[in-house]
Amino acid sequence: MVSTPVTSRPKAAAAEPARPVTGHARRLDRKGRTRLSFAARFRRDRVMLLLVMPGFLYFVVFHWLPIPGNIIAFEDYQPYLGFVDSVWVGLDNFAVAFSDPAFWYALRNTLVIMVMQLVLFFPVPIALALLLNSIMSPKLKKFVQSVIYLPHFLGWVIIVSLFTQILGPTGLIPNFLDSLGMGRISPMTDPATFPLLVTVQTIWKDAGWGTIMFLAALASIDDSLYEAAAIDGAGPWRRTWAVTIPGIMPIVILLLILNLGTALSVGFEQIILQRNNVGAQAGEVLDTYVYFHGIVDGQWGTSAAVGLVKGIVGLFLVLGANKVAHMFGQDGVYSREH
Repeated sequence: MVSTPVTSRPKAAAAEPARPVTGHARRLDRKGRTRLSFAARFRRDRVMLLLVMPGFLYFVVFHWLPIPGNIIAFEDYQPYLGFVDSVWVGLDNFAVAFSDPAFWYALRNTLVIMVMQLVLFFPVPIALALLLNSIMSPKLKKFVQSVIYLPHFLGWVIIVSLFTQILGPTGLIPNFLDSLGMGRISPMTDPATFPLLVTVQTIWKDAGWGTIMFLAALASIDDSLYEAAAIDGAGPWRRTWAVTIPGIMPIVILLLILNLGTALSVGFEQIILQRNNVGAQAGEVLDTYVYFHGIVDGQWGTSAAVGLVKGIVGLFLVLGANKVAHMFGQDGVYSREH
């Protein structure tokens, strides 16, 4: 028997040792975790950064660059002199504004409308989103969404005109009530009902549009949570309170905090279109006060002082609400470091 020589298999090539990661590409954070450098993250996310760039430039040009212009709140500003040559008056503009009764009327009306919109308007998109989410037919759901989104794209001139035709002195409802012998009402010209009227108009216009964020939050809830709750015997209402509400609570808190930041801006165009119907004492808000005293009357320093106060109050409202959110275990606008 001829024995065949046994040939040994060639040894596999040894694996090359991993190349050490250079410090320029990766770094260690304080907790010892590896993270990409700024340049590496920029190359990785360059497409997303290009998509974000238009919105970023918008805020830079129209929100951040004008911030130094608040210096006119401390000057007797004259447009033909500019920022540098206008006379510095310190806090005199604030004293003038705070001693003006019209300012306190505007502040009172702004606070009343702000509270009514937070209490009456903010919950409406949440309720609408919950109702839309319960519609099983996709076609019916899309139809309802299209209907409630439409008013958002109508201008305030059209909306105020519609409300005037319905609730004005010679509108549909006053004429109908008068024909029944119940007397003629005019909510459009009644100072007592003006804050409620403004809130109802805002609800009619923007409540449907406000459901978009809440519908997105509802879509992110895991269906297995509903199935587990149903197995445990939870009914529809119990599943809503135990699964749905906690699932959308982070976005509810976030939007509430962001709304507080602009709470004192209750709608310039909407108010100025109806201000003369109820008079300045009932229809003046901080935005219209700034317009009439600054643009119309040329009191640039006083109006800038009022605008600066409004911005500072909005900042503290956001920071305070965010702190309260952290106390209740929510992230708020930003997560708290532990």
